[in-house]
Amino acid sequence: MNQRLEGKIALVTGGSRGLGKVISMNLAEAGAMVIINYANNKEMAEKTVEHIQSNGGQALAVKGDITNEAAVTALIEESQEKCKGTIDILVNNATGPQPELSIEDSTWNDYLDQLHFFVKAPLLLTKAILPGMKKKKEGRIINICSEVVQLGNPNFANYVTAKSSQIGMTRSWANELGASGITVNLVNPGFIPVERHEDKDSAKYDGYRQGVPLREMGEPDDIANMVVFLSSQEAKFITGQSLSVNGGNTFGI
Repeated sequence: MNQRLEGKIALVTGGSRGLGKVISMNLAEAGAMVIINYANNKEMAEKTVEHIQSNGGQALAVKGDITNEAAVTALIEESQEKCKGTIDILVNNATGPQPELSIEDSTWNDYLDQLHFFVKAPLLLTKAILPGMKKKKEGRIINICSEVVQLGNPNFANYVTAKSSQIGMTRSWANELGASGITVNLVNPGFIPVERHEDKDSAKYDGYRQGVPLREMGEPDDIANMVVFLSSQEAKFITGQSLSVNGGNTFGI
């Protein structure tokens, strides 16, 4: 453990599987106490906690529907009570179902479903943790976005639209919170296979890989390492940025 985040408390939404799980593990390896938020799968969340603890890290699992205001309030209160401190790092990672829909097959509710996860939830969580961060005059908010905001994948506008809105949200929050010592950044992963992609045709992986300048698929650690860096003191002068971690598949926004 490198201890660069020793003494920090981090909350990772959707932290028990996929990218969230690896982000949680890497934050813990860097010395942070990690709160692993989950919606339904308690067993998976507890296994992630056990894995972290078996490697000398600190973690706890806390259930909570991050799209519900009362549930978010309870989640933050429980987390801070159990950790005996306020949250220093918020990683907005959780996502719901991601249906691919044509314009003709889409409804406004299909768009709202995505906005609930990618705009409403980060807003509720950020409002709940801001008092503690402002009191310390320090904090890190990291939004996990996607390269789709630049690629504009067809039949995926519900997801792409909601993810795109996170860019403006991140930049506005960075401007508003900078004077309080709080940085706000956004990370855009490329296509990185995790549990939800287990049924994907391997040929699709090959096709994607060939379009990436580095000719490689990314790994969850690539994203987690960026999150750890943005959470650290080394990144204290970086805020309002949209950072793509995708082997050069897209370039700057």
